[in-house]
Amino acid sequence: MVTSTSKYQYITCDPQKCIGCQICEYVCSYTKTGEYNTYRSRIRTVRVEEVLMTAVACRTCENAPCIIACTRDALTQDPETGVIRVDADRCDGCAWCIEACDFGAISINPLTKLAEICDQCEDEADGPQCVKWCPKEALELTTPDRRAQRARHKLATEDLLGS
Repeated sequence: MVTSTSKYQYITCDPQKCIGCQICEYVCSYTKTGEYNTYRSRIRTVRVEEVLMTAVACRTCENAPCIIACTRDALTQDPETGVIRVDADRCDGCAWCIEACDFGAISINPLTKLAEICDQCEDEADGPQCVKWCPKEALELTTPDRRAQRARHKLATEDLLGS
């Protein structure tokens, strides 16, 4: 089963622009933990093909499988933003949420043994720091509707130019 994203904003990556530099991971880990450590990042750079890189973060799914899979009700979703939060008092690090996430966007903090999920830097005035600092502007905070609209516009433009 592939999870569909929802009306909520999420961070997406254009693999045509991503160079795999991992700056998003370093910026994320520093913003969230105060250390430059890619293992502590809430966004992951992954190789899709031999020369194709992309980054993956929480997709803020509607009816999020990670929340459904959590046996301790440690995960909740903000109804306005879609951001999924981890209740440290309830999370026991069982990793059921990791198993349930179709995007591989959740990790367990090796020190606290708690699940960690991208919160779109909701505490930062200028938004997601990975998006802000991406040197190739490969990352974007968007919605499925905006992505679909951009794809339709691109196709229409290609059709006009190709005619």
